[in-house]
Amino acid sequence: MNAAKLPQAPAGQSFRRLRLILGDQLNARHSWLRDASEQADTLYVLMEIRSETDYVWHHAQKVLGIFAAMRGFACALAQAGFVVHYISLGAAENRQSFAANLSALMQRHQITELAWQQPDEWRVAQHLREFAATCGVQHQIVDSEHFLADQAQISTQFAQKIPRMEFFYRAMRRQYQILLDAAGQPLGGQWNFDADNRQRWPGNPPAPSWPQPQHDLRALWDEIVAAGVTTLGEPQAAAFNWPLSRREAQAWLQHFIVHALPHFGAYQDAMSRASPTLFHAGLSFALNLKLLHPMEVIQAALAAYQQGAVSLATVEGFVRQILGWREFVRGVYWARMPEYRQLNVLSHQRDLPAWYWTGQTNMACLQHAISQSLSLSYAHHIQRLMVTGNFALLAGIDPDQVDAWYLGIYIDAFEWVELPNTRGMSQYADGGLLGSKPYAGSASYISKMSDYCKGCAYQPKLRHGEMACPLNSLYWHFHHRHADRLARNPRLAMTYRSWGKLSTAEQAATLAQAEIYLAKLDAL
Repeated sequence: MNAAKLPQAPAGQSFRRLRLILGDQLNARHSWLRDASEQADTLYVLMEIRSETDYVWHHAQKVLGIFAAMRGFACALAQAGFVVHYISLGAAENRQSFAANLSALMQRHQITELAWQQPDEWRVAQHLREFAATCGVQHQIVDSEHFLADQAQISTQFAQKIPRMEFFYRAMRRQYQILLDAAGQPLGGQWNFDADNRQRWPGNPPAPSWPQPQHDLRALWDEIVAAGVTTLGEPQAAAFNWPLSRREAQAWLQHFIVHALPHFGAYQDAMSRASPTLFHAGLSFALNLKLLHPMEVIQAALAAYQQGAVSLATVEGFVRQILGWREFVRGVYWARMPEYRQLNVLSHQRDLPAWYWTGQTNMACLQHAISQSLSLSYAHHIQRLMVTGNFALLAGIDPDQVDAWYLGIYIDAFEWVELPNTRGMSQYADGGLLGSKPYAGSASYISKMSDYCKGCAYQPKLRHGEMACPLNSLYWHFHHRHADRLARNPRLAMTYRSWGKLSTAEQAATLAQAEIYLAKLDAL
């Protein structure tokens, strides 16, 4: 949508209330939009601002996708009869922050009531609260009506003690009566089928392609470039392939249910050069923009199971991601911010290798995962956790830099979901608040779950010596240097027993190899 065609409120018209809709709150079914009695005196506002494009170095597709979805949503509201004012990135009136734009609009339209939906990010929530305290009009914060766990309740609960995700997930299953029998027990006699969902993908069944919406966003991309926004990755503006409306997101969901879900469970941890997406849904961008509701995604998967199209292990594994993990990390985020983003219990301080921004490394697994991320603005959860995250953990990279990389490069990355996944689960910087142990792996794991090692410049079976895979020596170096903190963890008992069985000479050679690699991370 060209900026000149975006909805604008009449300059001289007064409104009683202004309702701000954020870029990740494109919920067409929100109750705001169902009450016709309030619409005549209400101005809806959406804005593209530099304070959102510049707080981290975003992928080009992330900026393009959010702005394009916002523009489509605003135009749909205006066509439905709502009064909408859209501030484009390059508009002359744009003061490039929520507070400055809201202040100008409230004065121009004589606003006496200001309202917004609860932001998902602490940074934005704080900014709006500070503005409301000084703006001189009544303000109201309403629920975004998206998540399945109440934010206030879960924040209070998690502020006292964060439960293990498994127990939180079981409670959510009981609350929503999902995959339970008549006695309230889990179908199949167990809550978790994770052990059935860790297969390597042999190349068959064929992995389906994602839908191809093919949006032409070149005009919008020209606006972003003209405004001077710095991005990373490939914009793919001429044929943009992410869903930008609720209708497209619903079609994407149905495509996943029919073509990918039947094999999602078995291969959800697999990785392959032959398919960047395998059987993953790719729905997180649409979910995080509120184009889809998590319960409709869950119900679609449950319907496929009830029709016999997918196995119990598969549907359980998928439901656990949406009902369990997604809601759980949000609870951790809101209960522990803003202190959570400063945690670094392992005192990791090294700089992120330069090749995280280019993909130009000789390690095939990292080269593939990073190059794919730069091209698609997407990698699935095991690529993020056990390839890019794993290397950063083993190498002792500063979690602030790891956070910034993940928050910027992925189209579905918003801080409420990125920060606990990265700083907590991936980097163990929270000391185990979120996970019971660090997710660390050597080349053995990569070789078992992927085809990356075949043809790699490094040797996956060597701990040290010429062209030994860096993941092996760094894996043992990580556990050796953090033994005081980790060796008593019962989930790592086998790891430390294995390390203890190596000869003193083998341990020394392995640690020396790791030191060589740590001294030249940019050259690996």
